[in-house]
Amino acid sequence: MSRRANGKRWSAPLRLRGSAANWAQQNPTWRQTRPALIAEALKRATARPSGNWYVVGASREVRTGERPYGRTVAGTEVVLWRTDGGELRAGPGSCPHLGAPLRESRVVCGTLVCHWHGLALDGAPFAGWQPFPAHDDGVLVWVRLDEVGGEEPTARPVVPERPTRGGSLDAVFTAVGRCEPQDVVANRLDPWHGSWFHPYSFVDLSVVREPQGDEDDAFVVDVSFRVAGRLVVPVRAEFTAPEPRTVVMRITDGEGASSVVETHATPLTRPDHEGPRTAVIEATVAASGRKGFALARAAAPVLRPLMRRTAGRLWVDDLAYAERRWTLRSTGRYPG
Repeated sequence: MSRRANGKRWSAPLRLRGSAANWAQQNPTWRQTRPALIAEALKRATARPSGNWYVVGASREVRTGERPYGRTVAGTEVVLWRTDGGELRAGPGSCPHLGAPLRESRVVCGTLVCHWHGLALDGAPFAGWQPFPAHDDGVLVWVRLDEVGGEEPTARPVVPERPTRGGSLDAVFTAVGRCEPQDVVANRLDPWHGSWFHPYSFVDLSVVREPQGDEDDAFVVDVSFRVAGRLVVPVRAEFTAPEPRTVVMRITDGEGASSVVETHATPLTRPDHEGPRTAVIEATVAASGRKGFALARAAAPVLRPLMRRTAGRLWVDDLAYAERRWTLRSTGRYPG
């Protein structure tokens, strides 16, 4: 182990396990994974206020001077675009004239121009078309839908604390599943499944602290991220749910401390839809105190697709988990 110029010891981020991971020889976690504990954590999460804010997508997906960005949120068509100065605008995705899909229109000099008959919308109310409050937190864009949410509206969404933008690297992954937001949140509030369900990514997982209630509502986990063979990166992570549709995993100790993975579950269909669909919009915001991390930030255009691919591999499994949970719940067969 060598010393840095400031006198602190340098340590490699990787560790070598004593033996290769053997999936079948892990300690079973089913006794610790108490359905009632997850249900209680989920209940507390869903009771927290959201201010009627919903994550729509990545900030960089809504670009200045290009076509608008559209998504359906809880059965409501939403369109977003930017002014020439980069300010975010949002509103109903149906043209007030004859109902054209505004997501397929154009942005001209910061104004949304319908491609059917040229009706121009600058973001102000017009002919019954009312804008939606929108927020860009630098990583994700949010829209406030008061008629859908039905809560007391707030001026800003509940945005988790993140590493500073100048010293971090972020990537956003999106996938869609046949389930409800609560099924996605419940998946993330079950940390015990990590090394059993995702052995290609996690080993040596143990939950060292469970939620104690509203004032102490975090799962704390020791886990090693698998790199290759016996090479791993051990960390301590904390899982919290700051609002009904968000779960945050924050690394509190080890390599990448302060990095976060935010999982946002945005309903695409109405609450009463018989075949619900939910978008998982996951933001990874990575940080590191190592000098070499500046090179990672410089290589962001190359690294972001890799970060999205890693998240995508996990969500192939986790969406199957969430979809299965919804199927069992909707047929009265869920044991939890």
